[in-house]
Amino acid sequence: MREVGMSQWFGGKYIDNRPEHMFARFGVEPDKIFILRGELGIPEDEKKAFRQERTACIASRSIAQKFNWHPGDRITIQGDIFPVNLDLILRGIFDDPQGNDVLYFHWDYLNESLPVGRRDNVGTFNILANSTDDVPRIERAVDQEFENSPVQTKTESESAFSLSFVAFLGNIKLFLLSVCAAVTFTILLVSANTIAMSVRERVGEVGVLKTLGFTRGAILGIILGEALTISLIGGILGLGLATMLVVGVRHSPVAFFQQLKTLTIVPSVAAMCLLAAALIGLASAFVPAFQASRISIIEALRSEE
Repeated sequence: MREVGMSQWFGGKYIDNRPEHMFARFGVEPDKIFILRGELGIPEDEKKAFRQERTACIASRSIAQKFNWHPGDRITIQGDIFPVNLDLILRGIFDDPQGNDVLYFHWDYLNESLPVGRRDNVGTFNILANSTDDVPRIERAVDQEFENSPVQTKTESESAFSLSFVAFLGNIKLFLLSVCAAVTFTILLVSANTIAMSVRERVGEVGVLKTLGFTRGAILGIILGEALTISLIGGILGLGLATMLVVGVRHSPVAFFQQLKTLTIVPSVAAMCLLAAALIGLASAFVPAFQASRISIIEALRSEE
């Protein structure tokens, strides 16, 4: 491994507890954070200022712009998990390729501010491996080292660690699949009923088409094609509304989780949605279309009387 550094989630609140004022606040080792997070874009003079001052902090450009922060500004974070308030001075603004809303300050400053009985505790150790191939081996080695310790460890990749926060909400995948299945079944029933009523009201038109020489297959294709077209139009409109909703969520105050900030509808998902819309349309229309195609000319024309 190349480097190991500790970090501590502080929690707390900035101004108040409203979602728009939420962002991550971590106590870190100033000499190691720029090695562990080498992708952070920050000028060297701001790095130096952050390292040298005990109460210094640095913030991602996204929250600096959001709160109109500038280097030299004083920022107060009120404690909740920890019984201390942090009076910080912004010494740098960095660009985070991952788009995180995060503020870093000195772990030593937090540790020295705590009551004696709560000092010298760390929530997370961050390890920078030499390569991705080394990650599984490091995970096993660390957890085995502390397997019989009073404080055991759970070592995992950064992506798995981030996704673990979503798991706190429960089995999200099962919940979403259940909701989607219920909604899809309901839409199928409504669509089938609507298309069946539409076909029954137009049986006379089917009789006219048969009189003009249209075959059963042609009539079946016309009705199914109409249902497919309507379903795809509805699917496209639904995708448009979903895209606007996703954009709104990404820019809303609730998007302080990284998973929400990167929420998007990828082309494969859009294609699956359109395919589902097409299948619902065809499944809903097949039975009434098949029945209409088999009706005789006399029965069809009588229905108009």
